[in-house]
Formats: sequence, structure tokens, C-alpha cells
Amino acid sequence: MLIDRRKLIVDAASQSFALFGYKATTMDQVAKLANVGKGTIYTFFSNKEELFDEIMNRLIQEMKLVADEEYDADRTFFDNLNRILYQILDFREKHQLAIKMAQEVRDMGTPKAIEGLNKLEGAIVSYIQVKIQTAIDKQELKPCDSEVTAFVMLKLYLALASEWQKSHAPLEKEKITELFQLYLMKGLAVV
Repeated sequence: MLIDRRKLIVDAASQSFALFGYKATTMDQVAKLANVGKGTIYTFFSNKEELFDEIMNRLIQEMKLVADEEYDADRTFFDNLNRILYQILDFREKHQLAIKMAQEVRDMGTPKAIEGLNKLEGAIVSYIQVKIQTAIDKQELKPCDSEVTAFVMLKLYLALASEWQKSHAPLEKEKITELFQLYLMKGLAVV
């Protein structure tokens, strides 16, 4: 049986980054967790940054799969968007690496952790941007800057689902959906 050492290393590094964060993870720890020599790591990755980038890319791919599983071409744009954002947020809140990176950014401001979270957010915005452009092409949405709109939609959803509960009772999923549609689909102006 052939052992995939690269996979062992990536899995061990994922575990280490999720447990200890970027800053506290060392190549020695990764080697020990993967049960390989430290030199073996360097046959696949030139440094810790490259290994971390690989893991963040995997995290992004996992998140996209979660979002794709929720998408249904027969649903409206806003129904799909709400379901996808809920799944992405749920994924982020349950994935230990994303949680640890957010803690490290908050507590220490580690530049590589900031870069990793920004890359994750950028991937989410890009994913939503594609869905927005498709909705514009199908005339489900008015023409708009799809990148800015995707950013605003993500930030609004995060604000309602996460930020609000820091100083208020958490909003139920249905209430978030209702508010999201009010602000973005219906608008506040009395017509």
C-alpha cells in the first residue's frame, strides 16, 4: 500500500493550524503529527506559508462544494442566495480552521491569518458575483456592479447573522431571510 505523504502532511498541517493557529504552528509540529521527517515536508512545500496557502485553497474548495450543493436552478435568485449564504456561514462557523484564523486575527492580527481570511472572503464574493451576473443576464436583477453588490450582500448577511447577536438576541433564520429580502429585494421606500 502506497502512503500519500503529501496528503498526510496537508492533513496534519490543517489539524495543527486549526488547533494552534498560523503563528504557533511549526514545521516540527506538522512533521510530528504527520509522522514524517521534517525534510519530507520540504519535498512538497518550500515553507509554512506555501503549506498554509494549500490548506486555505482546500478550505475554499470545500466551501464552494457546500454552496453548489445548495444551489437549485428552479429557485429564485434571492431564495438561492439566502440558502447559499446560510450554508456558507454555517460552514465557516463549524470549520475549526476558519474559527481559529478569525480568533488569531482578532487577538494577534497575524498578517498571514488576515491574508487567509481575506482570501476566503474574496472567494465567497466571487462565487456570489457569478450568481448575481447570471441573475442579471436572466433579467431577475437590475443591471448593477456585480462585485460591489456581492460584497454588500455578504456583509449584510454576516451583519444580520453574526454581528447583531454580539449585543442583541440572535435572529432566527426566517427573520434574517425576511430582513435580507426587505433590504435588498423590496427596499424600504414607500412607493
